[in-house]
Amino acid sequence: MDDSAAQALIRFGLGAGPNDDLSGDPRGALKAQLQGEDPGQAAGAFDGLPTGLQAMDANESDNMQIRAIKAQGLLLKGHFKPLALQKPEIAQQMAWVVTTPAGFRERLVWFWANHFTTSLYQGRCAYLVGPMIREAIRPHVNGNFTDMVLAVERHPAMLLYLANNGSIGPDSPVGLRSGKGLNENLGRECMELHTVGLAAGYTQTDVTHMAKILTGWSAAPTDGGGDATGFKYRPGFHEPGPQTVMGQSFDGGEQAGIDALTFLSRYPTTYQLIAKKLVTHFVADDPPPDAVAAIAGVLQETGGDLGAASAALVDLPAAWTPLTKLKTPFEYMVSAVRAAPPPGDAKLNFMGIMEQLGQPIWAAPLPNGWPDQAASWGGSDAVLARLDWAYTYAARFDNGDAGAQPAEVAAAALGPLLRPATTQAIAVAGSRREALTMLFASPEFQRR
Repeated sequence: MDDSAAQALIRFGLGAGPNDDLSGDPRGALKAQLQGEDPGQAAGAFDGLPTGLQAMDANESDNMQIRAIKAQGLLLKGHFKPLALQKPEIAQQMAWVVTTPAGFRERLVWFWANHFTTSLYQGRCAYLVGPMIREAIRPHVNGNFTDMVLAVERHPAMLLYLANNGSIGPDSPVGLRSGKGLNENLGRECMELHTVGLAAGYTQTDVTHMAKILTGWSAAPTDGGGDATGFKYRPGFHEPGPQTVMGQSFDGGEQAGIDALTFLSRYPTTYQLIAKKLVTHFVADDPPPDAVAAIAGVLQETGGDLGAASAALVDLPAAWTPLTKLKTPFEYMVSAVRAAPPPGDAKLNFMGIMEQLGQPIWAAPLPNGWPDQAASWGGSDAVLARLDWAYTYAARFDNGDAGAQPAEVAAAALGPLLRPATTQAIAVAGSRREALTMLFASPEFQRR
């Protein structure tokens, strides 16, 4: 594996595994991953998992199971956590993450899932996070940003996470009868976090009007008339009449929400916001302005083509400089498991591991998602948690016939990026466990 192949697998992918090799044309190989449908879905990696609508049905019908789970004390931060229902979802999606040959494509899936954050800890939304990623994120990673925005904002996971199902137009039939009113969460976050950002200079009035436009966007199980994902438009909740957002007027009804989100998704500051996030994620904590401008330019020129923007990331000169970004706990764990898959048929408790490392799967504490910069993950406690987990995980291999030798794992994982000091430390380690821990603790393994 040459230097550029190592850079490609680590900076753009999820870390090199024993059988990963992009030698020859690393850039071309990365861009090839952006073609076609989601590789995991094409491979049947998620077969048997519920649709959003089926998850909604499960949410309605499994109250007894939820009560049983609560009775067992399986609670976190005051919200129920239906582990029995989430384990198959997380197990299958994580099994794909740690084995996929399309690491770049998969990194983009998780990048966009974090951009459009929902949470397992948010009540009824817990059932729907996985379906949202499979139904609204994966199909659009190489498509148009507007299509992704519409799919996400209409998905029951987002509608329930940001409580839009309970947002009622004050002058709607239900509002006039009940006296209940708006919940502005979705109207605010779809602007501030998902599309135009604060740089657009919108006002509180714009947020209120956007929230009114989105009244009636809700979720319902099968017997409630939801569509294939569980989305349902409730006209009785919708605020009548036109609304103005950032100088644009939108007539009432369900179509007004589609038109308004389309407008926001194509706004120039939207392309600036997502370009900066992409460059921050793939290149540097302090993203080079020229790189951000280049990606924003591609998005503007193509009308939000995410495949084209992702391909342009690969061509950025700044993307081929030495690796400096600190891996998040998730990236660290995934790269370690890809480098040294658990021996035999051993199953990993990914939920438990990520709780230990401080970045629970699909459970960012706020709607702005997990941070993407070293300052949030480089504290002494966080680093110690990594090393503790690495030492525990490496114990699985402290057996004469349990997988490749540490030196071979190191060479396959890092190639020419492996430092002589790390090679020497591995060579003189007292056991395979200690040697692998040295590898996972090394500065070059911590970076991407």
